Amino acid sequence: MKRRILLVDDDVAVLLTLKAVLEMHGFEVHTANSVNDAVEKLNAGIYQMVITDMRMETENAGWQVVRAAKDQEYRPATAILTAYPSIEDDWQERGAHSLLVKPVGTRDLVRQIEALLVNHEDEKQRSRATESLSAAEVPTDRKGTRKAG
Repeated sequence: MKRRILLVDDDVAVLLTLKAVLEMHGFEVHTANSVNDAVEKLNAGIYQMVITDMRMETENAGWQVVRAAKDQEYRPATAILTAYPSIEDDWQERGAHSLLVKPVGTRDLVRQIEALLVNHEDEKQRSRATESLSAAEVPTDRKGTRKAG
C-alpha cells in the first residue's frame, strides 16, 4: 500500500516538483494550493502525512492546515515546509511533528519524511496501547457497565 501524503503550497512550481520527487520514491501524493483546499481534502480522504508551506494566503496559513490535520480522527503526521526557519521556532509547541527547510535536497527530504512516518506510527501505536490499558483498568459492575469514578 502506498503511503498517502497531502502536500500544501501556493507555489505551483514547488507543488509539482515535490509531488514528482515523492512519487518517484513510492508515495501517493495529493496536492492543495490553499488552506480551504487542504481542509476539503483532509475531510475527504485519509493521509499518513501532511506537508504544508507556512506562508500562503496569510503569514500563518500553515498553522491552519496543521490544526485541521490534527482534528482528523486518523491523526496524520504533520510537517511545516518553510524558507524562514528562524521565524518558526515554536513549531513543535504548535503541533507540527517536523520542520522542513526550503530548499531541501531530494535525499534529505525523503529520509526526513520516512523517519517521521516511522516515528509517528510508533507514537500512534504506543498511544493506542496506553489507551487500551487505561480502558481495561476502568472498574465495571457485574453487567460490564463502567462504574463512575
